[in-house]
Amino acid sequence: MLKFDYIVVGSGLAGLYAAWKASLKGSVAVITKSMIRESNSFNAQGGIAAVTSFDDDPEIHKSDTLIAGRGLCEDHAVEILVNEGPERIEEIIAEGMKFDTENGSLALGLEGGHHKRRVLHSGDITGAELERVMVEAVKARPNITVLENHIAVDLVVSRRHDKSSPNRSFGAYVLDIAKNKVITFLAPATVIACGGTGKVYLYTSNPDIACGSGVAMGCKPSEERGQGASSTACTWQSINIFHLIIIDFGL
Repeated sequence: MLKFDYIVVGSGLAGLYAAWKASLKGSVAVITKSMIRESNSFNAQGGIAAVTSFDDDPEIHKSDTLIAGRGLCEDHAVEILVNEGPERIEEIIAEGMKFDTENGSLALGLEGGHHKRRVLHSGDITGAELERVMVEAVKARPNITVLENHIAVDLVVSRRHDKSSPNRSFGAYVLDIAKNKVITFLAPATVIACGGTGKVYLYTSNPDIACGSGVAMGCKPSEERGQGASSTACTWQSINIFHLIIIDFGL
């Protein structure tokens, strides 16, 4: 049995960033089923949209996002995206992210439903460059333990032991592939950042690890409640949100 303050399942951009931030508050275990760089984030070629020019505005970015989302976007989530995006860009640049530049300024692309130039790239390997930055940032924190070739197979939840109490997550059961042994990881907070489900399809460019295991693991404790799920960002009423967070950041 291993104890940490935080457990993060997944080593894509979402997982590494969550671990990096959580390490400011305590010890963190990053559980990843393959090598740390093996993720959809690493393979992403597209850019990152954020307001970084004087002739742009977060409200315009919000409008573009909601229109492109065709009713599928949550207004609050979009607000966070467009308003905190510029600060996050400055943050990762300070950590060493190298975006394309033009005449000494960030090179901004005009793509998709955007009405302003706001898409930043690092060549056509933006995801790989982001992963490089976050892997280095995570490895520089002594209180972050990265466990490669470890698979989170289930959550440790209270309802399995006491069905009368509110369901809460206390960690995860993790398979050490090399030793073929399941280890119990305990923590007050668990972050599931396992990416999407692309590999469930026969023909896909997604890596083998993008099989939806994190979504399935998060859904399992709430099956009896009949709760639905989104593969992007979701929580269930049957698990205290303070203790279990499910996130997936796309580029």
